[in-house]
Amino acid sequence: MGRMTLAEKVGQMTQIDRVVATHDVMKKYFIGIRRNDPMKVNNASAARWVTTVNKIQEAALSTRLGIPMLFGVDAVHGHSYMYRSTIFPHNIGLGATRDVDLIKRIGAATAAECTATGVRYVFSPTIAVCRDPRWGRCYESFSEDPELVKNMTAIISGLQGQVVPSNSRKGVPFFASRTKVAACAKHYVGDGGTNKGINENDTVLPWSELVRIHMLPYVGAIEKGVATVMVSYSSVNGTKMHANRDLITGYLKNKLKFRGFVISDMMGIDKITTPIGDNYTYSIEAGIGAVMVPYNTTSFVNGLTRLVNEGFIPMSRVDDAVSRILRVKFAMGLFEAPLADSTSRNKVGNNEHRRLAREAVRKSLVLLKNGHDSSPVLPLPKKAPLILVAGSHANNLGFQCGGWSMRWQGFNGSNVTSGTTILEAVRRTVDPTTQVVFSQQPDQELATLNNFSHAIVVVGEPPYAESKGQSSNLTLPADGLAAIESVCGRKRRSKCVVVLVTGRPVAIEPELLARIDALVAAWLPGTEGRGVTDVLFGDHGFTGKLPRTWFRSVDQLPMNVGDEVYDPLFPFGFGLAT
Repeated sequence: MGRMTLAEKVGQMTQIDRVVATHDVMKKYFIGIRRNDPMKVNNASAARWVTTVNKIQEAALSTRLGIPMLFGVDAVHGHSYMYRSTIFPHNIGLGATRDVDLIKRIGAATAAECTATGVRYVFSPTIAVCRDPRWGRCYESFSEDPELVKNMTAIISGLQGQVVPSNSRKGVPFFASRTKVAACAKHYVGDGGTNKGINENDTVLPWSELVRIHMLPYVGAIEKGVATVMVSYSSVNGTKMHANRDLITGYLKNKLKFRGFVISDMMGIDKITTPIGDNYTYSIEAGIGAVMVPYNTTSFVNGLTRLVNEGFIPMSRVDDAVSRILRVKFAMGLFEAPLADSTSRNKVGNNEHRRLAREAVRKSLVLLKNGHDSSPVLPLPKKAPLILVAGSHANNLGFQCGGWSMRWQGFNGSNVTSGTTILEAVRRTVDPTTQVVFSQQPDQELATLNNFSHAIVVVGEPPYAESKGQSSNLTLPADGLAAIESVCGRKRRSKCVVVLVTGRPVAIEPELLARIDALVAAWLPGTEGRGVTDVLFGDHGFTGKLPRTWFRSVDQLPMNVGDEVYDPLFPFGFGLAT
């Protein structure tokens, strides 16, 4: 710290995006952190990622002090922006497993795939406690239950390594080896409790409830040595979190003894003033250390430098921020091994990780209904004359993966990356003599005139992320409802199994539920569709339990386990077994 100029310190606090991270910018401004996929190229190989990351890193190393750059991506369910990577179920599905060992192994696999491409920092896990499924980020939350979310912070032990108590101090970032990545617990704090689930809105509740519900997972994350914490766009009791000194410095740093660095969300410090970016004093004084600019590098660097030189921001605040950033870089071994190694590129999407994702899928599925009275429909027989597979989500890998998959808002289709759709999984699972008929949008004639032994209807929500997923009614799209109506109608001859591919509970009318013989919540399972057929056809039993309450009507929302008035369609923790 004593060797650094103000320009070098401000540079360490600056995180910029790929599109502006040229060699000259990295070197001129001493940039400390870089975000986003390294290139806007479809199908880019792991080797190409490594080459690109190393070129940018060499620019950072060529500066006077040679402080290495930390490169981060949104690896929120696996290395999900990387071509042919393993995309795991989203957090809502992992919460349904309640399997702490599984989540650690997923964290370790994610770290392995990221480091194989030069990525040493991941903006995950999301440890929000989603209290209202109308929120467009609810699938990023493990559960509505704070204790369950705290338990699932075990993924940090996979990403960074298992803390060794004898060798660590509370709150200090811990890394087991240089093959691990820096994790980011987000979004601090209360992002899952906003009014009516509106993204980036205000969370209004007493202090005791804020601590009991939304702060608890951060206690778990800090116990596991998490390296960084990202601040939420939202507010708490009217105060923007990006300007909340009491909660960032007072509680997170001083009370919880967090010693890693606090990072803003993308343009988070710009959004709290009018006009945008008018004054950085509020956020830096609140305790934010690393700033996700991400594009206006010169404006931020010059603005922050001026505020320090003119005495509006004390040098002690800058020194605290930079010391925390350097602490993480030293702890993870970045100074000793700054350049990425492409020799481990075969770890991306390898068979071991895909088997792990398949295990996660089958453990995440929740069986909500299985037949009428005492006549179960599942598991289905593999040997049957004729099976119908129908619906918009049966043969669409992008819909299966959801948001934050290859692109921010996800993708539509099956040709953007590699994986197995649910339709493909059915065809691989059934007996060779079984004929499988597929119809994306079946009509009633197809279902009634053919002698199907059973039908599998796979429908759900289209991909979305953040505010794009905001929903006031939580209904299935019209084509999904039409597919269920056509296949599961009164005139059908076959048993009807409905698989919902959604990021949250959705509205199910009583009449519709009555027509469905078996109902499965598959959440957003990712690339490994065979995990779905593993349980549909009985190779493994259903074990998943609801990580959140399934409402009867949106008029009941928000409704969470433990509420005084609690009348759900399916309660928290519900899940039939086979």
